[in-house]
Amino acid sequence: MEALSEFDLLRPTTLAGVLEARSAHPNSRLLGGGTDLLVNIRRGIVAPPVLIDVTGVGELRCMKADAHGLEIGACVTLTEIAGHAGVARIYPVVAQAAASIAGPTHRNMGTLGGNLCLDTRCIFYNQSEWWRQANNHCLKTTGDMCHVAPKSRGVCFATFSGDLAPALLTLGAEVDLLGPGGRRSLPLRELYIGVARHDEKATGGDGKNYLALKQGEIVTAVRARHEPGLRSAYDKVRIRRSIEYPVAGVAVALRRDGETLADLRVAITGTNPRPVLLEGTQALCGGKLDAGVFKGLDELVRDQIMSMKTTFTPGHYRRRVAGVLARRLVTRLFGQG
Repeated sequence: MEALSEFDLLRPTTLAGVLEARSAHPNSRLLGGGTDLLVNIRRGIVAPPVLIDVTGVGELRCMKADAHGLEIGACVTLTEIAGHAGVARIYPVVAQAAASIAGPTHRNMGTLGGNLCLDTRCIFYNQSEWWRQANNHCLKTTGDMCHVAPKSRGVCFATFSGDLAPALLTLGAEVDLLGPGGRRSLPLRELYIGVARHDEKATGGDGKNYLALKQGEIVTAVRARHEPGLRSAYDKVRIRRSIEYPVAGVAVALRRDGETLADLRVAITGTNPRPVLLEGTQALCGGKLDAGVFKGLDELVRDQIMSMKTTFTPGHYRRRVAGVLARRLVTRLFGQG
């Protein structure tokens, strides 16, 4: 770790003040809990001249969770999400994902907005300045090649590792944004534009350009409608049981109608430059939960989860872990009384 670079700190108390500060300082960065940003500043990965502390903006602190729907403001902490009775009872996948992030002190600081917009990670990127320099840097910093995929022709394959995104994706969540052009909402899955497959061309984004935010835009909240009968859960594997980012994290939501699997949604993090909501899961529904469903699920994971080595664990191991977690969660949720 190196000493922090110098920066100015602004503390607006309204959304209008945040937008004004962003407009006046285009190269500024938003500061919520700072659990990831400050580490990157200390490592010399980023050096913003201005940080805008948004934790004092009351409009970003809302949280509602009932039988009508879920709404969480961008500055609500992970501890508050995990401990909210309504979230834990009606939207357990979200509470479980929040409770699994880092360690207790990190969760006291980390926020919804920070986790949704978490910087993508890679063993060639998240290192000290001297380490990166000794390895000729990488495409995501000042280099001209992705060391994970040297033949990628300018595409960065750093992976997204946020835990709340896959949980909320299985609920069909929407994200509220605010910028110089006003307010807008979009499906959460459209917030992420990183490549989703090995063979996909990076026409929209990659591990370096992975969010669909416009210049000056910020995330203000996330919302999801309540769907009666939907069962959900989140689980992940990591090297240590706290602090570590996921080797792979999996969120599952399903609906059971008697002995029939009526609905199935699976989302995965820690493997691709974006959180992956598996495509094709609806084709597995309409019958019993049998070997055919699990075979089909394994094939979807194999086809859509990358095997790139972006962490200290092999890429094919992460893909294997994702498939095992998905099967376990589907089995457990389907078997609930």
